[in-house]
Amino acid sequence: MASEPETLSPIGYSDAGALQIINLIFQSLLSADLGTNEIKPFLASEMPTVTREDSATLFTYTIREEARWSNGTPVTAMDVAFTLKVAKAPLLNNESLKPQLEFIRDIKIDSENPKRFTFVCAGYAPEMELLTGDFFILPAYLFDPENLLQHIRVAALSRDPSELENDKKLKAFAAKFNTPAYGRDSNLLQGSGGYTLEHWENGRYLTLKRKKDWWGKTSNTQHLTANPQRISFQVIPDITTALLALNNRQLDLLENIPAAEFEQLKQSKQFLKDYSLHAPDAFEFVYAGINTRSSRFLDKRTRQALAYLLDTRNLIKVSHQSYATPTVGVIPPSIRKFYNDSLQSYSYHPDKAKKLLSESGWTWENNGWYKITNGRKERLAIVVSYRAGNTNFENAAVIFQQNAAKAGIPVQVQAMEGSLLSQQSKEHQFDVFFRSLSGNPFAFNFKPLLHTSYAEKGGLNYTGFGTPESDSILDRISTTVTSEAELATLLKRLQAIMHDEAAFIPLYYVKERVAIHRRFTNTKVSGLKPNYDVSAFTLTAE
Repeated sequence: MASEPETLSPIGYSDAGALQIINLIFQSLLSADLGTNEIKPFLASEMPTVTREDSATLFTYTIREEARWSNGTPVTAMDVAFTLKVAKAPLLNNESLKPQLEFIRDIKIDSENPKRFTFVCAGYAPEMELLTGDFFILPAYLFDPENLLQHIRVAALSRDPSELENDKKLKAFAAKFNTPAYGRDSNLLQGSGGYTLEHWENGRYLTLKRKKDWWGKTSNTQHLTANPQRISFQVIPDITTALLALNNRQLDLLENIPAAEFEQLKQSKQFLKDYSLHAPDAFEFVYAGINTRSSRFLDKRTRQALAYLLDTRNLIKVSHQSYATPTVGVIPPSIRKFYNDSLQSYSYHPDKAKKLLSESGWTWENNGWYKITNGRKERLAIVVSYRAGNTNFENAAVIFQQNAAKAGIPVQVQAMEGSLLSQQSKEHQFDVFFRSLSGNPFAFNFKPLLHTSYAEKGGLNYTGFGTPESDSILDRISTTVTSEAELATLLKRLQAIMHDEAAFIPLYYVKERVAIHRRFTNTKVSGLKPNYDVSAFTLTAE
């Protein structure tokens, strides 16, 4: 891993590395089988039954009879209800999950079967079936032993949860749940998955240990696996050091291998005797974020000017060779039915950039661009931030710096430790940053990232992007879309607005580059994160 997770909280995690580890400890009702790239029931015994009633849709699930928590007690619908409360309640660190579950208004538990329940959902959208099952279920006995949330109804949280902000029991629960322990303590990180967190050495490694008698091994379900007895995630921020460890046979697996080094490994017969190389099309994209709250970037023409200096194609050539695809939107170009191919990407064009700056009110004088804002004269100078140790982001920042210099814009490049970059992004303390995001081909709810209701400090809409029209589109996608054709129309329009606003600027989708030791089989390599299923790994016969 290039960096260790900020937290392993199943509710508050924010990076792909954390997600991979949480996937081994906790389970969701539904998930993707990386061997087939299909959505399958995991904690649920089967896919939900769906009943549409006027303005509501009912999704009925049954939890696997054999499903157990670490203490041997059964996983029940009460645990699902508890998880919904944690995901929806005010005062809790649940900003990333809450918007994904807004459409779930209530849960009805079967009076005769404690493992059977029904989600009552507002409206209908084709992707609701996945979204109702795509969140980790928490053990109520472990996370809330004092039953502090027992008196709260899920339906109440779907109305105006602010009424509960003074609830003494909720405040007491929040005071505990929001502490770092709920994302780091191995005694609390106990789910229904096949592994437990054995050890976490800060900045060095995380080790997971297989449960002795995990219920999934007796379920006769091929995609429920926990084969390796122990899994160690080594934290190696420097890719050169990581590649050296790989070449010295000290790692069984390395992902995110730089393109040039990946090509070199493909030419090494000695290396290929021990390792197989894989380059699946990933659902991860790199984007540039511009802080629209800054007086320098309020006018979208200024942001558009900067977009013409990003030079995506050169960046792909330098950083990825043939292992990336330019994109004009958050939708992968490979999903043609939803991708807006009528848009023209922001290719490198300094003359257009200068023209847009002039139209935005900037004037060229004394070897710089200046504008009077609120009675104060300011110069267009930019600080570009990115996560330290990521050469792709570093290349993007340097190329932008060089191109901006040609247009008379001074740019300072600033590498930052990952958690600090996240903190400053949430606090809106940045000019421009480069980040990446992972998605999947099953769900397209971008509300947490792009809706203005999540643009306050602490929200995930770091750039402040949003218009009344884009907000309306995001609301409709998350609640009322009834057909794939309608979804396609809305997504294409959203991409057009994003392209015009130039605040959240998608640059390219990557191909993953993974090396896996040949002593393993059943690796299930996929374009979906985490691009392989380490729980399924088995040793090849000698």
